[in-house]
Amino acid sequence: MQIGGLQKLSLIDYPGKIACAVFLIGCNFRCGYCHNPELVLPEKIKKQPKISEKDFFDFLKKRKRLIEGVVITGGEPTIHSNLPDFIKKIKKLGYLVKLDTNGTNPEMLRKLIKEKLVDCIAMDVKAPVGAKIQKSKAKTQNDNLKFNITKYNIITGVKKDLNKIKKSIEIIKNSDIDYEFRTTIIPTIHTKEDILQIAKDISPAKKYYIQNFKTEKTLDPKFKKIKPFTEKQLKSAKKEASKYTRTELR
Repeated sequence: MQIGGLQKLSLIDYPGKIACAVFLIGCNFRCGYCHNPELVLPEKIKKQPKISEKDFFDFLKKRKRLIEGVVITGGEPTIHSNLPDFIKKIKKLGYLVKLDTNGTNPEMLRKLIKEKLVDCIAMDVKAPVGAKIQKSKAKTQNDNLKFNITKYNIITGVKKDLNKIKKSIEIIKNSDIDYEFRTTIIPTIHTKEDILQIAKDISPAKKYYIQNFKTEKTLDPKFKKIKPFTEKQLKSAKKEASKYTRTELR
């Protein structure tokens, strides 16, 4: 497994648990606001210091009584076919595992849940996916789907099958593990209608978090010039989304 970073202690990445966070290299998205470009862009990956699996697991063995869980993030962890084996090694040491994902690999998520390799999943929902569109409204459905694919393309920088995103949402919601959905919202890209539609798409969900994007470090330098939403705007977005699913700000 290619490991590009390790946060040895975190009190926020795994809610309610003392954890560490391991950052896997590689991603199938190119989100302009991404704050980990060194794990995403090939030219930056080459320069990023790597952590060996041996060093990572030696760390876990030493911290057994100090931390409870391991957050696997990235990048996008599910692009790695050896992810299940990597997690098995972590679970063997007695740790809880939380996975951060963009939801593009529902087959991997289904496997991890079925084999009880993950205890918690956090999925980023980048834009509306139209999960609640009625099939009987064929023209409206096609028009909306076209719009949403374009919105996902704008945000992620790539064209992806939204059906896989929808499948991942349903797989996670229908599982018996803890989970959360979250959206990083960006002025000039997300509208109030987008946030409402996302809330509808995932409803009913256990937890939905709306979070402001940060300008400190971004994959695309242009995003550093965008002024984040104000606290008042965030609270307004939360209020609207809460009409459809449980929503919090982060």
